[in-house]
Amino acid sequence: MTDIRYDVLGIGNAIVDVIAPTQDDFLVTHQLNKGAMMLIDENRAETLYAAMGPAQIISGGCAANTASGVASLGGRASFIGKVRNDTLGKLFAQNIHAFKVSFTTEAAVSGPATARSMIMVTPDGERTMNTYLGACLGLAPEDVDEATVAASAYVYLEGYLWDPPLAKEAFRKAAKIAHAAGRKVALTLSDAFCVDRYRDEFMELLRSRTVDVLFANEHELKSLFVTEDFDTAVAAIRDTGALGVVTRGAQGAMTVTRDETVSVRAFPIERLVDTTGAGDLFASGFLYGLARGATGTDCLRLGALAAAEVITHLGARPERSLRELAQQERLID
Repeated sequence: MTDIRYDVLGIGNAIVDVIAPTQDDFLVTHQLNKGAMMLIDENRAETLYAAMGPAQIISGGCAANTASGVASLGGRASFIGKVRNDTLGKLFAQNIHAFKVSFTTEAAVSGPATARSMIMVTPDGERTMNTYLGACLGLAPEDVDEATVAASAYVYLEGYLWDPPLAKEAFRKAAKIAHAAGRKVALTLSDAFCVDRYRDEFMELLRSRTVDVLFANEHELKSLFVTEDFDTAVAAIRDTGALGVVTRGAQGAMTVTRDETVSVRAFPIERLVDTTGAGDLFASGFLYGLARGATGTDCLRLGALAAAEVITHLGARPERSLRELAQQERLID
């Protein structure tokens, strides 16, 4: 068996986030669904950018954020995603390399520009995302490096990959390689609207055991199993046989298996600033713990700690060393 070089390999959309504080009436004026991610074209992206006002430009993307969180904990992380060799593409690569994440996917030399997500953050900390996928649409099976996948303890895939058609095939290729190498595959549902678009396909991934670990928040889980009752959704994920990891915001998080349910509380914070990346960073802490053999409870606590750090500032990447924070909490040595 190939030696493990990476704790976590993230495969997903390589996106640069354009983040600006805004008011709820801005969302109404521009017909934006609060708290959701909508796909937009380049013209719509330019229109929103012009209307948003002062913004921070920070690298993002679900799986890329998770890989960065793993690295901040002191883990070994890699990322596969597609950018264009333009200004934003170079910024994305520079930012993820700064976290010491391995990122070697070849940039596109033609075609759509690097992806960007316009993120409006309202005073309650909720984020509303409008994403132009751009170069992400070019992510293809040939971008999935077999040796990297086989050398990764956990391969983490984002539900948003189901939007670009070629990325679905890249997803399936990576899962097949991972399982052949004795590795595990994790999927995050990304958002409830994403689940609405691809519910049947996500269910098939669970039924076929393509996915070993499923990350979801409460709304995504209820959407997946078409129920308004949380307990019913929990029972349904238990029946799939996958390890269910469910985040519940201020109520904390839980794991669900056939044998038991384990819950932890959210870490306290002084002030909620921006929920962007909360789920991504929770996954980084949890997967780091899994890869390093931590108990289920400690995996949840590592996830909760990482999520708590990222929601206290703008942007979806940690600003403080997650390893130092985890050491202070005696979660890692």
